Amino acid sequence: MKIATFNINNVNRRLPNLLAWLRAAKPDVVALQELKASDGEFPAAAIEKAGYGAVWRGQKTWNGVAILARGTGPILTRDRLPGKPGDHEARYIEAAVRGIIVTSIYLPNGNPQPGPKFDYKLDWFARLKRHAKTFIKQDLPVVLAGDYNVAPTEIDIYPTRSWDKDALVQPKSRAAYASLVSQGWCDAIRELHPDKRVYTFWDYKRNRWPRDAGLRLDHLLLSPALASRLAKAGVDKKIRGEEGASDHAPAWVVLR
Repeated sequence: MKIATFNINNVNRRLPNLLAWLRAAKPDVVALQELKASDGEFPAAAIEKAGYGAVWRGQKTWNGVAILARGTGPILTRDRLPGKPGDHEARYIEAAVRGIIVTSIYLPNGNPQPGPKFDYKLDWFARLKRHAKTFIKQDLPVVLAGDYNVAPTEIDIYPTRSWDKDALVQPKSRAAYASLVSQGWCDAIRELHPDKRVYTFWDYKRNRWPRDAGLRLDHLLLSPALASRLAKAGVDKKIRGEEGASDHAPAWVVLR
C-alpha cells in the first residue's frame, strides 16, 4: 500500500501536474494540502476520472486539505482538528482507507515570529499532539501525513543561515515536532534514511530549486500499529522540476 502526501499549492492551477503524477506513481492514498479552492471549486470530477475517490475541506484563496484513494471512496472520519471550535481554517482532515486512518495536515507556517501567527502555530501543534495521543492509546493503524511546516533537524535543511529567523526552523517548532514523534510515532523517511539530506520543498525564490536548496517539511508519521509494515519511503523529487510545478514534491511510504 503506497501512501503519499503532496502540498499541491493550488489544486486547480496544478491539476495537470497532479493527474500526470497520479498516473505515473499510482499511489493508493494521497493527502493533499494547500488546495486554495472552496469546496465547490475542488476538481472532484477530474480526480474521479483518474480513478480516485476523494474527501476534502476547501477554503477560498488559502489552505484546504483533501484525501484521495485509488479505486475506492475514503470514509471521512473528521474534517477539522478538535480542541478549538472557533478555528475555521481548513487545515486538517482524516479518513479511513482500507483499514488505515490517514490524515492530511497543513500545519500553520507561523511567520512572522515571534507574534500571534507563531503562537497559533504552537497552539495548533499542541492540539494535534493531544489528538494524536488518542490514536496511540487505542493502538490504531494511522498515518499522520501532511505539510508540518517544520524542518525537524539541521539535516532537514540545506546548509545555510538565511532561514535562522524563520518559524520553520525555530527551536520551539522543532521541539513541538519532536514531542509529537516521542509519543511513539515513526518518522518514515528518517527511519529509512537516517543520515541522508532528503528535501520535499524548494522555495521559488533565489534559484533554490536549481541549487537543491531545499527543506524537508512534508512528513509521514506511522503509528506503532503500522511501523513494522514500513517497507520503503522516499520523495518524487523530479516532480518539483516540471513546468508549472508546486514548490513541494510528493513524499511517500510503501507499507507491506
